[in-house]
Amino acid sequence: MNLPLNSLVDHSDATEHARYNMVEQQIRPWNVQHPALLEALHTLRREDFVPPAHYQKAFMDTEIPLRDDPLAMERGQCMLSPKIDARLANDLQLQPHERVLEIGTGSGYMAGLLSRVCQEVVTLEIDAELAEAARENLASAGCHNVTVCVADGSKDALADGPFDAIVLSGSVPEVPKALLSHLKDGGRLIAIVGDLPMMRVTLVQKSGTQYTTTTPWDTVAPRLQGFVGASKFVF
Repeated sequence: MNLPLNSLVDHSDATEHARYNMVEQQIRPWNVQHPALLEALHTLRREDFVPPAHYQKAFMDTEIPLRDDPLAMERGQCMLSPKIDARLANDLQLQPHERVLEIGTGSGYMAGLLSRVCQEVVTLEIDAELAEAARENLASAGCHNVTVCVADGSKDALADGPFDAIVLSGSVPEVPKALLSHLKDGGRLIAIVGDLPMMRVTLVQKSGTQYTTTTPWDTVAPRLQGFVGASKFVF
Protein backbone atom coordinates (compact mmCIF):
# COMPACT_ATOMS: atom_id res chain seq x y z
CA MET A 1 0.00 0.00 0.00
CA ASN A 2 1.30 3.41 -0.95
CA LEU A 3 1.31 5.93 1.88
CA PRO A 4 0.47 9.59 1.24
CA LEU A 5 3.53 11.76 0.91
CA ASN A 6 2.56 13.79 3.96
CA SER A 7 2.53 10.59 6.07
CA LEU A 8 6.09 9.84 5.03
CA VAL A 9 7.18 13.38 5.81
CA ASP A 10 5.47 13.32 9.22
CA HIS A 11 7.17 10.02 10.08
CA SER A 12 10.57 11.41 9.05
CA ASP A 13 10.00 14.56 11.07
CA ALA A 14 9.04 12.51 14.14
CA THR A 15 12.16 10.39 13.79
CA GLU A 16 14.43 13.40 13.49
CA HIS A 17 12.73 15.03 16.47
CA ALA A 18 13.30 11.88 18.53
CA ARG A 19 16.96 11.81 17.47
CA TYR A 20 17.38 15.47 18.38
CA ASN A 21 15.87 14.86 21.80
CA MET A 22 18.14 11.84 22.33
CA VAL A 23 21.23 13.98 21.72
CA GLU A 24 20.13 17.16 23.44
CA GLN A 25 18.22 15.73 26.42
CA GLN A 26 19.96 12.42 27.15
CA ILE A 27 23.50 12.77 25.85
CA ARG A 28 24.65 16.39 26.16
CA PRO A 29 23.74 16.53 29.88
CA TRP A 30 26.18 13.63 30.38
CA ASN A 31 29.11 15.93 29.60
CA VAL A 32 29.40 14.85 25.97
CA GLN A 33 30.98 17.83 24.20
CA HIS A 34 33.24 16.40 21.45
CA PRO A 35 32.06 18.36 18.34
CA ALA A 36 32.65 15.61 15.76
CA LEU A 37 30.98 13.04 18.01
CA LEU A 38 27.92 15.23 18.50
CA GLU A 39 27.70 15.63 14.73
CA ALA A 40 27.91 11.83 14.33
CA LEU A 41 25.15 11.33 16.89
CA HIS A 42 22.90 13.63 14.88
CA THR A 43 23.68 12.08 11.48
CA LEU A 44 24.28 8.34 12.09
CA ARG A 45 20.89 6.62 11.93
CA ARG A 46 20.76 4.65 15.18
CA GLU A 47 17.40 3.17 14.19
CA ASP A 48 19.12 1.31 11.33
CA PHE A 49 21.28 -0.59 13.85
CA VAL A 50 18.34 -1.65 16.04
CA PRO A 51 16.58 -5.02 15.50
CA PRO A 52 13.19 -4.42 13.83
CA ALA A 53 11.31 -5.77 16.85
CA HIS A 54 12.78 -2.98 18.99
CA TYR A 55 12.63 -0.12 16.49
CA GLN A 56 10.47 1.98 18.82
CA LYS A 57 13.27 1.89 21.42
CA ALA A 58 15.92 3.27 19.06
CA PHE A 59 16.19 6.64 20.81
CA MET A 60 15.25 5.58 24.32
CA ASP A 61 17.59 5.66 27.32
CA THR A 62 17.75 1.89 27.61
CA GLU A 63 19.69 -1.20 26.56
CA ILE A 64 18.30 -3.09 23.56
CA PRO A 65 18.66 -6.88 23.13
CA LEU A 66 20.05 -7.94 19.77
CA ARG A 67 18.35 -11.33 19.80
CA ASP A 68 14.85 -12.56 20.56
CA ASP A 69 16.23 -14.52 23.50
CA PRO A 70 15.48 -13.96 27.20
CA LEU A 71 19.18 -14.48 27.95
CA ALA A 72 20.45 -12.02 25.33
CA MET A 73 21.05 -9.26 27.86
CA GLU A 74 22.78 -11.58 30.32
CA ARG A 75 25.05 -12.78 27.51
CA GLY A 76 25.96 -9.22 26.57
CA GLN A 77 24.18 -9.44 23.23
CA CYS A 78 22.73 -5.96 23.34
CA MET A 79 23.15 -2.31 22.44
CA LEU A 80 24.18 -0.09 25.33
CA SER A 81 22.05 2.98 26.00
CA PRO A 82 22.88 5.94 23.74
CA LYS A 83 24.35 8.06 26.52
CA ILE A 84 26.74 5.28 27.62
CA ASP A 85 28.08 4.77 24.09
CA ALA A 86 28.42 8.52 23.64
CA ARG A 87 30.16 9.21 26.95
CA LEU A 88 32.65 6.36 26.46
CA ALA A 89 33.54 7.70 23.01
CA ASN A 90 33.64 11.28 24.26
CA ASP A 91 36.03 10.54 27.11
CA LEU A 92 38.60 9.02 24.74
CA GLN A 93 38.93 12.47 23.10
CA LEU A 94 39.64 10.93 19.72
CA GLN A 95 41.48 12.77 16.96
CA PRO A 96 40.89 12.40 13.19
CA HIS A 97 44.23 10.62 12.57
CA GLU A 98 43.80 7.94 15.25
CA ARG A 99 43.16 4.18 15.04
CA VAL A 100 40.70 2.62 17.49
CA LEU A 101 40.05 -0.93 18.64
CA GLU A 102 36.60 -1.83 19.95
CA ILE A 103 35.88 -5.02 21.87
CA GLY A 104 32.24 -6.09 21.51
CA THR A 105 30.82 -4.97 18.15
CA GLY A 106 27.20 -5.87 18.85
CA SER A 107 25.02 -4.10 16.27
CA GLY A 108 27.92 -1.98 14.98
CA TYR A 109 26.48 1.33 16.20
CA MET A 110 29.38 2.24 18.50
CA ALA A 111 31.88 1.38 15.76
CA GLY A 112 29.89 3.61 13.44
CA LEU A 113 30.12 6.53 15.86
CA LEU A 114 33.85 5.98 16.33
CA SER A 115 34.36 5.80 12.57
CA ARG A 116 33.01 9.33 12.18
CA VAL A 117 35.59 10.83 14.54
CA CYS A 118 38.78 8.86 13.80
CA GLN A 119 40.72 7.44 10.87
CA GLU A 120 40.12 3.71 11.31
CA VAL A 121 38.22 1.31 13.57
CA VAL A 122 38.90 -2.38 14.13
CA THR A 123 36.08 -4.01 16.07
CA LEU A 124 35.94 -7.54 17.48
CA GLU A 125 32.77 -9.58 17.93
CA ILE A 126 32.79 -13.06 19.46
CA ASP A 127 29.49 -14.06 17.82
CA ALA A 128 29.81 -14.67 14.06
CA GLU A 129 26.12 -14.01 13.35
CA LEU A 130 26.18 -10.65 15.12
CA ALA A 131 29.44 -9.77 13.38
CA GLU A 132 27.90 -10.35 9.95
CA ALA A 133 24.84 -8.28 10.83
CA ALA A 134 27.11 -5.47 12.06
CA ARG A 135 29.07 -5.55 8.79
CA GLU A 136 25.83 -5.09 6.87
CA ASN A 137 24.67 -2.28 9.16
CA LEU A 138 27.98 -0.43 8.84
CA ALA A 139 28.16 -0.86 5.07
CA SER A 140 24.61 0.49 4.70
CA ALA A 141 25.57 3.48 6.85
CA GLY A 142 28.62 4.22 4.70
CA CYS A 143 31.10 3.46 7.48
CA HIS A 144 33.80 2.09 5.20
CA ASN A 145 36.72 2.67 7.58
CA VAL A 146 35.56 -0.09 9.96
CA THR A 147 36.85 -3.67 9.94
CA VAL A 148 34.67 -6.20 11.78
CA CYS A 149 36.51 -9.32 12.95
CA VAL A 150 35.08 -12.47 14.53
CA ALA A 151 37.30 -12.84 17.60
CA ASP A 152 37.28 -13.15 21.37
CA GLY A 153 38.79 -9.90 22.62
CA SER A 154 39.62 -11.50 25.97
CA LYS A 155 42.19 -13.87 24.53
CA ASP A 156 42.63 -13.83 20.74
CA ALA A 157 45.86 -12.35 19.38
CA LEU A 158 45.51 -8.86 17.97
CA ALA A 159 47.60 -8.52 14.81
CA ASP A 160 46.45 -5.07 13.77
CA GLY A 161 47.83 -3.02 16.67
CA PRO A 162 49.06 -0.93 18.21
CA PHE A 163 46.11 1.44 18.62
CA ASP A 164 45.65 5.00 19.78
CA ALA A 165 42.57 4.00 21.76
CA ILE A 166 40.73 0.89 22.91
CA VAL A 167 37.10 0.84 24.04
CA LEU A 168 35.27 -2.09 25.60
CA SER A 169 31.56 -1.93 24.77
CA GLY A 170 30.34 -3.79 27.82
CA SER A 171 31.54 -4.49 31.33
CA VAL A 172 34.53 -6.52 32.53
CA PRO A 173 35.50 -7.67 36.03
CA GLU A 174 38.84 -5.86 35.83
CA VAL A 175 40.93 -3.93 33.31
CA PRO A 176 42.29 -6.53 30.82
CA LYS A 177 46.02 -5.99 31.26
CA ALA A 178 46.81 -7.91 28.07
CA LEU A 179 45.06 -5.21 26.04
CA LEU A 180 47.24 -2.45 27.47
CA SER A 181 50.22 -3.79 25.51
CA HIS A 182 48.31 -2.96 22.31
CA LEU A 183 48.24 0.77 23.08
CA LYS A 184 50.56 3.23 21.41
CA ASP A 185 52.51 5.66 23.57
CA GLY A 186 49.92 8.24 24.56
CA GLY A 187 47.13 5.74 23.97
CA ARG A 188 43.99 5.37 26.07
CA LEU A 189 41.81 2.42 27.09
CA ILE A 190 38.31 2.87 28.49
CA ALA A 191 36.20 0.16 30.07
CA ILE A 192 33.27 -0.35 32.45
CA VAL A 193 34.83 -2.28 35.33
CA GLY A 194 33.41 -4.16 38.30
CA ASP A 195 30.31 -6.05 39.40
CA LEU A 196 26.71 -5.21 40.15
CA PRO A 197 25.18 -3.24 41.76
CA MET A 198 27.65 -0.53 40.66
CA MET A 199 30.54 -0.44 38.22
CA ARG A 200 33.11 2.24 37.46
CA VAL A 201 34.19 3.55 34.12
CA THR A 202 37.97 3.24 34.13
CA LEU A 203 40.23 5.25 31.81
CA VAL A 204 43.84 4.11 31.48
CA GLN A 205 46.38 6.36 29.73
CA LYS A 206 49.80 5.13 28.61
CA SER A 207 52.90 7.30 28.77
CA GLY A 208 56.10 5.44 27.98
CA THR A 209 56.13 2.48 30.36
CA GLN A 210 53.79 4.16 32.84
CA TYR A 211 50.00 3.89 33.07
CA THR A 212 47.71 6.43 34.72
CA THR A 213 44.25 5.29 35.79
CA THR A 214 41.20 7.43 36.55
CA THR A 215 37.58 6.48 37.30
CA PRO A 216 35.55 9.46 36.09
CA TRP A 217 31.99 8.10 36.48
CA ASP A 218 29.84 5.17 37.58
CA THR A 219 27.33 3.12 35.62
CA VAL A 220 26.27 -0.49 35.01
CA ALA A 221 26.40 -2.57 31.83
CA PRO A 222 26.03 -6.21 30.77
CA ARG A 223 29.18 -8.32 30.88
CA LEU A 224 31.15 -8.73 27.66
CA GLN A 225 31.22 -12.32 26.46
CA GLY A 226 34.54 -14.05 27.02
CA PHE A 227 35.55 -12.08 30.10
CA VAL A 228 35.60 -14.11 33.31
CA GLY A 229 33.35 -13.05 36.17
CA ALA A 230 29.73 -13.16 35.13
CA SER A 231 27.63 -10.26 36.38
CA LYS A 232 23.94 -10.96 35.80
CA PHE A 233 22.22 -7.97 34.30
CA VAL A 234 18.66 -7.45 35.49
CA PHE A 235 16.22 -4.77 34.34
